[in-house]
Amino acid sequence: MAYIIIGVMGPGISATPTQMETAYALGYAIASSGWVLLTGGRQVGVMEAACQGAKAAGGLTVGILPSNDGTDRSAAVDIPILTGLGDARNAINVLSSQVVVACGLGPGTASEIALALKAQRPVILMAMPPGAIALWQSLATGPLAIAGTVAAALEQIQQWLAS
Repeated sequence: MAYIIIGVMGPGISATPTQMETAYALGYAIASSGWVLLTGGRQVGVMEAACQGAKAAGGLTVGILPSNDGTDRSAAVDIPILTGLGDARNAINVLSSQVVVACGLGPGTASEIALALKAQRPVILMAMPPGAIALWQSLATGPLAIAGTVAAALEQIQQWLAS
């Protein structure tokens, strides 16, 4: 059985309530579609919210953790991958995802978007400041979309997976 892995990236401690609500809904929708959710796996922010949403829908979650001991792991992560790589684990997050959805923006998320664009991974931007959207659009040489709703993000993922 081949798994479809969708990565949801976003701020940790600096995530806003709106970003966390969106991430929860994304996780729920991804799991409801039968896909595996991949996040940075930590028990904070967008990572935690997306994993909680996926678990609420009965989905499978993978967390690519920066630590080597898992003490930062979300309880909603089914498969923790302990890397001991710190922020360098962002490359694993991106390369292990068939589509990357960025929900909000922080320094770590910016690095994941940049790595995804460089690796030609499809990227969906959500809850992103207009200036940041313009920057990513100017750098993109592969698939990049902006989604205002979870339904729009899901529709875009389905289109990319079908092609």
